Amino acid sequence: MKALIAYFSRAHENYVSGTLKELEVGNTEAAAGIIRKLTGADIFRIDPVRAYAADYNTCIEEARADRRRNARPALKEYPESLDGYDVIYLGYPNYWGTMPMAVFTFLEHFDFKGKAIRPFCTHEGSGMGASEKDIARLCAGAKVEKGLPIHGGSVASAEPLIRSWLESISK
Repeated sequence: MKALIAYFSRAHENYVSGTLKELEVGNTEAAAGIIRKLTGADIFRIDPVRAYAADYNTCIEEARADRRRNARPALKEYPESLDGYDVIYLGYPNYWGTMPMAVFTFLEHFDFKGKAIRPFCTHEGSGMGASEKDIARLCAGAKVEKGLPIHGGSVASAEPLIRSWLESISK
């Protein structure tokens, strides 16, 4: 079974455990790296043409505006094909109760029929939000498996949590 980790992540200033912190690597990227280490899956970064601001408060306002407009931001690139993959690990931070709109763009670009989608989401208290329902709506015919919410402030120590999730969904 061949797997791909497709993720959106944002470094720079982030809200972590109640305070603003400068991150060199975004929380979702860190989680994606752990999943890659544990599974050996291929990896792809979902990268919008226009990046969100480095400043946290500006970023969340940009993300809110995208959500309100139901925007589909252009992406820098896409994988050539997902045909060879049976499993897609889909990672993202929780932005305004769901995925960043760039992830919607990514999902609408491909046919996921017959694939297993295993979402993982970093957050600071809002869990998966409505993202699993949104994925199921956008990816008709895919099997959307139980997602893993990861508290962003604890992503550095999340390997046991991620390992347990991987074991539970692989049964």
